[in-house]
Amino acid sequence: MRVIVSGATGFLGGRLSTLLRGFGHDVVGLGRNADKGCDLMTSGARFVTVDLSQPPTESVLKALGSADVFVHAAGLSSAWGSRAAFLRANVSGTRHAIAMARATGVRRFVFLSSPSVTFRFSDQVDLREDTPLPKPVNAYAQSKQIAERDVLAADDLSPIILRPRAIYGPGDAALLPRLIRAADNGPIPFLRGGHALTNLTYVDDVARAIICAMDAPREITGRIYNIAGDEALSLRVIIESAAAKVGIAVRWRPIPWPLALSAARFAEAVARMRRDKPEPIITAYALGILAFTQTLDTSAAQRDIGFRPQIRFAEGLARTFSEGPVR
Repeated sequence: MRVIVSGATGFLGGRLSTLLRGFGHDVVGLGRNADKGCDLMTSGARFVTVDLSQPPTESVLKALGSADVFVHAAGLSSAWGSRAAFLRANVSGTRHAIAMARATGVRRFVFLSSPSVTFRFSDQVDLREDTPLPKPVNAYAQSKQIAERDVLAADDLSPIILRPRAIYGPGDAALLPRLIRAADNGPIPFLRGGHALTNLTYVDDVARAIICAMDAPREITGRIYNIAGDEALSLRVIIESAAAKVGIAVRWRPIPWPLALSAARFAEAVARMRRDKPEPIITAYALGILAFTQTLDTSAAQRDIGFRPQIRFAEGLARTFSEGPVR
């Protein structure tokens, strides 16, 4: 099978490309970083340098040729940023990926979205995919909601959308490093009794879910699937376990939720007024993640595409730190 992977020089896209090559698939990776693209080619994949925020050129389409599946894993994922940047990367980028998929004649388009599209400032336990979407919590969630609608409208590409929760593993430059930096800079707000639970998902489990979606029958065209590990983990345990790997003792500071949220809203407002609009020390969304349970029901993915998470948190954490520093 010939598979185009956007974001192939990123954390998830790179790992997916490696696994696909291991299964004997022909991989064409897309990305902006030519140096990382060279590393990808050493594994036997092809690489095409492309900026998905811009419409595909004839030369890019010619370089791609034809393909069977397009996996769109590229995008801007950040706790802070301008609405314009998120729309450019995640909405325009997805529309251009769809155009490329059509031009290359693929039979399936797999889109990597995010559970942030379902986030509310309230506990949500075993959230299902058919839960009505709330007003977006931030510009990132808004851009992913719009992109999901565009993907579902491309029914000629037999699209499937995956919403993986909190991806971590070797090469993670976002989730665990941010938690470790927060612990190092502490104290961390201790909110609502510290009862918040979430799922984490090891990167290889997400990659396997993508491969399951690639091979799924056409009958499930247009479906959205939650992807997550099978443990409901305490945020407190996650942070303390990751920090312990680098010798940091986490300090907690109990703060009433309304006070913490007001402080975060104020910090965001101040940051937006500054010319450089720096990321505030804490955002309302980040506080919400610490304060509220957000777990996903993955039964639909298990039933329809055969997804089964294989790596539990203790093993995943050990693997992550055994393959190099996390920073």
